Amino acid sequence: MTLARFLGLDPGERRIGVALSDAIGIIASPHVVLDRRTTDVLEAIRGICTEYEVTTIVVGLPTSLSGEEGAAAEKARFFGNQIGEATGYEIVFFDERFTTVQAESALLEGGVSRRRRREKIDMVAAAVMLQGYLDRRTTDDT
Repeated sequence: MTLARFLGLDPGERRIGVALSDAIGIIASPHVVLDRRTTDVLEAIRGICTEYEVTTIVVGLPTSLSGEEGAAAEKARFFGNQIGEATGYEIVFFDERFTTVQAESALLEGGVSRRRRREKIDMVAAAVMLQGYLDRRTTDDT
């Protein structure tokens, strides 16, 4: 069994949701939300990658319902490429359509208050996106 831990990033204008996979790259879990206004994002991501021995960074790519990329996707690609250049880690982009809706639904089902949902939504969306990538990767490998 190969060890491969993945870091999922859901970049937004103000916050970046962060998720981590388990050590063998099967299960994604919410990790943290980074506030771009108060955090050295690059340094924080570098630290997480080192601490958890990440092998690959998966960046959420916001696309339209038709799958086309617009300005938000362009910003996500720019962000991902910056992270890749600065850290040396492999960067993979993955469609993040509907992840926030799924995250909101999961938090509502879990009875999480509105205030707590706002605090957690970005990292849960990152976990939903990362889990989608891990599932697709497993399916593609078989």
